[in-house]
Amino acid sequence: MLHTALWHAIDNLAKQNNMTCSALARLSGLDSTVFNKCKRFSPRGQPRWISTETIAKVLTATHTSVQQFAKLFPKKIK
Repeated sequence: MLHTALWHAIDNLAKQNNMTCSALARLSGLDSTVFNKCKRFSPRGQPRWISTETIAKVLTATHTSVQQFAKLFPKKIK
């Protein structure tokens, strides 16, 4: 799994639910900035991965199954 693919899936999940990533985070009981693009990499440029706990919270809050979430991953990454 690619780091960028996971973030695209989160972005797509927010769009599918007609909300911003910030609104998706709040709905999931998370800090509104957790999905900001500037937080997707560390200051040193290392990718920051979303924890399985965070993914579970987002899927629960949006009533999305793992199978449905998997379909939100892009077919190709640039």
